[in-house]
Amino acid sequence: MPTRLRSLLPFVLAGLAALCAVEASAQPYALLIKGGHVIDPKNGRDGVMDVAIADGKVAEVAASIDAAKARKVVDATGLYVTPGLIDIHAHVFFGTEPDAYLSNGLVAVPPDSHSFRSGQTTLVDVGGAGWRNFAQFKTNIIDTSKTRVLSFLNIVGSGMKGGPVEQNLGDMDAKLTALRIKQHPGLIVGIKVAHFQGSEWDPVDRAVQAGTDANVPVMIDFGGNNPPLSLDDLLNKHLRPGDIFTHMYAHVRGRMPIVNERGQVEPYVIAARKRGVIFDVGHGGGSFLWRQAVPATRQGFYPDVISTDLHTGSMNGGMKDILNTMSKLLNLGMPLADVIKANTARAASVIKREDLGHLGVGSEADLAVFAVRKGEFGFIDSSGGRMPGTQKLECELTLRAGQVVWDLNGRAAADWATMPTEPQGGNATRPRRTSSQEQ
Repeated sequence: MPTRLRSLLPFVLAGLAALCAVEASAQPYALLIKGGHVIDPKNGRDGVMDVAIADGKVAEVAASIDAAKARKVVDATGLYVTPGLIDIHAHVFFGTEPDAYLSNGLVAVPPDSHSFRSGQTTLVDVGGAGWRNFAQFKTNIIDTSKTRVLSFLNIVGSGMKGGPVEQNLGDMDAKLTALRIKQHPGLIVGIKVAHFQGSEWDPVDRAVQAGTDANVPVMIDFGGNNPPLSLDDLLNKHLRPGDIFTHMYAHVRGRMPIVNERGQVEPYVIAARKRGVIFDVGHGGGSFLWRQAVPATRQGFYPDVISTDLHTGSMNGGMKDILNTMSKLLNLGMPLADVIKANTARAASVIKREDLGHLGVGSEADLAVFAVRKGEFGFIDSSGGRMPGTQKLECELTLRAGQVVWDLNGRAAADWATMPTEPQGGNATRPRRTSSQEQ
């Protein structure tokens, strides 16, 4: 390079840097979701607004934001824009250990395979791990997933391995469970009791003791006994306000249903809600019946939170995914804003993670864009019964920490004709997890 040109190089580089700085200041937003109907219950938003994102955070929410300020604009006209959904009852401790059921076993599902396509950015594994094997769950699943994965620790130290393991009262230790939770505040957000078959109240009471010591809620999948234990006693004597009764619309052997043989929601169930017990759908493969859900919702008894009980059995049965489950409640008359709240602000509050489930400025940009499809649809309960419906939710776009992780129709993608003509790399690599995607 000639000496004269070499001497000018610093000035040229400085000029280019200045131009880049001007462009960056003119376009402070990485992405702008424009013209969608924002439903953000925590912040009282329910109307057409724009949402701007910068540095992985929600930067601005306003009635109209200049598109020239964003490097990429997504047209969300006619769609709904919400916080990323939270599923507080999933089973994602996937592994290949023989006879391990939902604790490092094949019946659980890898979180990223199911979350983003449904608008979910946070999945809570409930009971897969106990205090003994939580470290394995954290290393194998939590630390390797793009989905935010949280945990309800099983009161059984060995976790949800099925069979006799889950009946072992000797492995239900309130002190050690609470200690493990205290080691991981905000990551372990609750305690799970499930599948216990017997007349003892020990599993529930030990879980509640651990929950009191660690200041987290307890979720109860009430097991079974013959005769059934009193559901009234569970809800109004053993559980605390803020504890969670899952599988609310189930009717299974060994457990009393919330709707009695006269088609009425039991008065003690209504009393439990008034005292602060949380009612969760927990659809699953065998825990959602129209014969419970229809009379309950006709009496105004809708869920506080809507969850899947996701595993390989439920996802290929009547449950399918969180949007199918939410659509069922939508068709049962639950207002759309309440359905969204149940899976965003309310869910975040229940697990004491108030930083999640909203689109407040400065919050992590976990966000979903939905269509509400109108037509003739069918919805199946866990017994195989079909109910017709006229509307269902479909996820168009999901953002996790400001990054597009699901784009059904390429709304955030560039037109192929404008793309570079050079050959692309043949071996796609998994996007590296960034610090903004920590739990």
